[in-house]
Amino acid sequence: MASTTLNSKTPKPKLELRKYLSSPGLLFLIIVTQVPFIVAIYFSFTNWNLLRPTSKGFMGVSQMFRNYGRILTDNTFYSVIWNTLVLTISVVVITFVLGLALALLLNRPFPGRALARTLLISPFLMMPVAAAVLWKNVMLDSSTGLISYYLHFFGVNSFYAPQAFPMPTIIAVLSWQWIPFVMLILLAGLQSLPDSTLEAASIDGATGPSMFRFIVLPHLQRFIEIALLLETIFILSEFGIIFVITTGGPGIQTTNLPYQIFLEAFSRWNVGRASAYGIFAVVLANIIIVLFLRVLNKSDEVETAA
Repeated sequence: MASTTLNSKTPKPKLELRKYLSSPGLLFLIIVTQVPFIVAIYFSFTNWNLLRPTSKGFMGVSQMFRNYGRILTDNTFYSVIWNTLVLTISVVVITFVLGLALALLLNRPFPGRALARTLLISPFLMMPVAAAVLWKNVMLDSSTGLISYYLHFFGVNSFYAPQAFPMPTIIAVLSWQWIPFVMLILLAGLQSLPDSTLEAASIDGATGPSMFRFIVLPHLQRFIEIALLLETIFILSEFGIIFVITTGGPGIQTTNLPYQIFLEAFSRWNVGRASAYGIFAVVLANIIIVLFLRVLNKSDEVETAA
């Protein structure tokens, strides 16, 4: 009886130790994420402009939502939201399709597979600003760019893609950089699939498309969820490539929420309105993530019921 009581009490010190060990990490996350968010909420209720240092104070209860009202009545805000959604959805869809295709290809043995993996991973290892400079000056330049050089062989006149097709250009560059990210996660999922499962399905008469649909895709579901969720979060906060290649233009055709926040804060020096835009960016990201998770939960419920 005493030994039973002793054994029931032994896990408690371990739980206490885990709680104490996790406290510094939680404190760090609160300081890095929640404190700046609270400060941004406060600044969104001010009329602070860096060109007018005396305007830093609170606007008062009657005018505390003036920044939000001005943003919601500005047509630019809705264009920026549309650009953000188009950019995020397009990049996520393209990277998923191509990343899955490349993962399936690299999962098969062939000569030079290690070299192919290294070359395909390299775009993700580049800094976003360095990748943007490379594409803008080496690939897309209308006079000295490689793309214009090869287009001459097909009789196509040279053009500057960021000006002629601004949004497709940003989508292409971002997709080029994020395809390896999706490919690596899905490749890890494919390599965790036992060969015996595929061999058993093949013996039972399953063909390639049926094995992919009923065995490979269900096995990759969790890996797909992780890849798409993380990529969505990162693409929603994309700034560097847009800043270098198009600077949000022509006009506001490639201006997303992070770049609009930059314009308000460091071009118009309006910290109050930039903070309000930041709150809208956080709300939009949470809405997209919640919808994404609900879709995933519904798919899990359907599979469980089946």
